[in-house]
Amino acid sequence: MTQTSSWMRCLQWITMIKQDAGYLSGAEESKGDKIMMELSLDKFEEAYEIVKEVTSETKLIYSDHFSTRTGNKVYLKPENMQLTGAYKLRGAYYKISTLSEEEREKGLITASAGNHAQGVAYAAKCYGVKAVIVMPTTTPLIKVNRTKGYGAEVVLYGDVYDEACAKAYELAEEHGYTFVHPFDDLDVATGQGSIAMEIIKELPLVDYILVPVGGGGLATGVSTLAKLLNPKIKVIGVEPTGANCLQESVRAGKVTTLEQVNTIADGTAVKTPGTTIFPYLKENLDGIITVGDEELVVSFLDMVENHKMIVENSGLLTVAALKHLDVKNKKIVAILSGGNMDVITMSSVVQQGLVLRDRIFSVSVLLPDKPGELSRVADVIAKQNGNVIKLEHNQFVSINRNAAVELRITMEAYGTEHKNQIISSLQQNGYQPKLIRASI
Repeated sequence: MTQTSSWMRCLQWITMIKQDAGYLSGAEESKGDKIMMELSLDKFEEAYEIVKEVTSETKLIYSDHFSTRTGNKVYLKPENMQLTGAYKLRGAYYKISTLSEEEREKGLITASAGNHAQGVAYAAKCYGVKAVIVMPTTTPLIKVNRTKGYGAEVVLYGDVYDEACAKAYELAEEHGYTFVHPFDDLDVATGQGSIAMEIIKELPLVDYILVPVGGGGLATGVSTLAKLLNPKIKVIGVEPTGANCLQESVRAGKVTTLEQVNTIADGTAVKTPGTTIFPYLKENLDGIITVGDEELVVSFLDMVENHKMIVENSGLLTVAALKHLDVKNKKIVAILSGGNMDVITMSSVVQQGLVLRDRIFSVSVLLPDKPGELSRVADVIAKQNGNVIKLEHNQFVSINRNAAVELRITMEAYGTEHKNQIISSLQQNGYQPKLIRASI
């Protein structure tokens, strides 16, 4: 079956849904059914057309690397390539399009860890209205500066999103601004759902869509539209292990607030998922995967080396989740939600990724304090093609310097196997290398 014929089949699904009177109306609908109807196919189609005015249709990228590693056909949805560096422009622009002139003229305000901030700032600029953005003090500098660059007024407040959001509501009440919620808003979620429309249009037979989850707006839009177009598509939410507010809420059966969040994925460091969108998430997500910070670090390295792309930690959640998905021979789309990452963070993540992949490691060896010993150790390493990048010489490890001084060696290797070869060679030459924390 060709992609075109598959897309035609999806269009047939759309027609059937619109003609389904049981879905669109009925006197015996439950309250839950009425709530779920608020995200309609007509709205998604409208949003899909409107967001085209300011967004790029980010074409899927087939990944040979991740396909080979997982035994599936893996495609990347590069929302990090949007003008504002993330998908958030979709929801912000569509939301503002639904506001009245009076609501826009009051000025807009929102709270965001960065990507929604830039989305609202740019969208407000397009509509010629004022935007005030409250951002956590931990927001990367690149996101703060870019938000200001789009003409928004930035207020830094609180350590996490939830504290910034409370401040934004306070300012909205004080100045009469119109609040644009980053995720707990059905119009915002509808705008984000345009991503699913693009995915299914380009890859109609997609089996799985992996979507990052912070507060849940993106996951709501993508999962709801995917289920409307083809209920067989599995949509999996991915959260940081240290900020798994949706997972805990689903387990509890109600919206739950975490006591604290701890993750390098600052864009998804949210304590409480959206209450308005929670019913959609419970209904339409087929599962939730959590990934740790170390997995995000090595995923960043994978993306840089194999796809030459910069993807921020929150956007890497879906990449890290690929190995947790226990399926084979499936068509999987991983949404890369953003790429706004400051250079300092980038440098730190690359270094830690090299350490975690055994591309950089450190050993401590004891040797007599006499001429030629350092050269001898270096020769052993060189014969194994190890590259020394740092040396630390400690003469005071023992009171008897003639017996032993400590040499700490940090070196580059090709990976775990090469590292083990170097260590084995040192042992065979009479040294007792001890692995220590890599010092870069």
